[in-house]
Amino acid sequence: MNYFADLTWKEWIKDLIDISVVSYIIYKLILLVRGTRAVQLLKGIIVLVATWAISTWFNLYTLKWLMNQMFTFGVVTILIIFQPELRRALEQLGRGSLFSRSSVVERDISDRIGEIIKSLNYMAKRKIGALIVFERNTGLSDYIESGIQMESIVSSELLINIFIPNTPLHDGAVIIRGSQIMAAGCYLPLSENPFISKELGTRHRAAIGVTEVCDAVSIVVSEETGQISLAVGGMIVRDIKEESLISKLFEELNPNSKARERQGAKKPFWKRKGGKQHG
Repeated sequence: MNYFADLTWKEWIKDLIDISVVSYIIYKLILLVRGTRAVQLLKGIIVLVATWAISTWFNLYTLKWLMNQMFTFGVVTILIIFQPELRRALEQLGRGSLFSRSSVVERDISDRIGEIIKSLNYMAKRKIGALIVFERNTGLSDYIESGIQMESIVSSELLINIFIPNTPLHDGAVIIRGSQIMAAGCYLPLSENPFISKELGTRHRAAIGVTEVCDAVSIVVSEETGQISLAVGGMIVRDIKEESLISKLFEELNPNSKARERQGAKKPFWKRKGGKQHG
């Protein structure tokens, strides 16, 4: 109490700035590792720290000595384990995108959506079946690990090649995280909603199913009709028009979208003009 009582207003402001900057850095680091394998590694580190604390508290000498030996080389170990995440953070810092402005984010999303729409149009005209899932706040690492790891930049050419019939990866889902195609040929949970139209096959049920268990967004191209469908929140819009699809993708994938922040006060997207709702 004496410490706070003796603080001047300048020291209050300085401490407030200090805490705010550190909090923001921690927040950005959490966003950086969210949905990656680094989350599981962090949980393991927390378990080790807890074990060390218990051994110290109860004077378990052998366990304490073992923990101390592990922590002696802990810094080097962390650098090795988190090398991909650290490299990505440094690259983003060098590009100035770690603390990027919303305009940079929106331009990146627009470019990404442009590549996706280009591939969708190509596949829809030729009735090439496809299933694309976009990761948002909830990590999809479990589903990514069920497929073939790629970690490639999103491009229309790559998406088209993945879904070409009779190729090894065409019969599964592509999962996109940010600007990267994380994996292809992924297995997704099927929706068990009894009210889904009987016309919908496995691909459509998987698209709906993954959006029922998390906040992902999925797009389906029907190999029978060539229609493009969009699934969000366990609901699907079939034969959605290109303008509506672009608008909805930008709204859902842009974290700075004001429309998305006001989503609770607006009508659900499947009740707006642009497609037929099912499910």
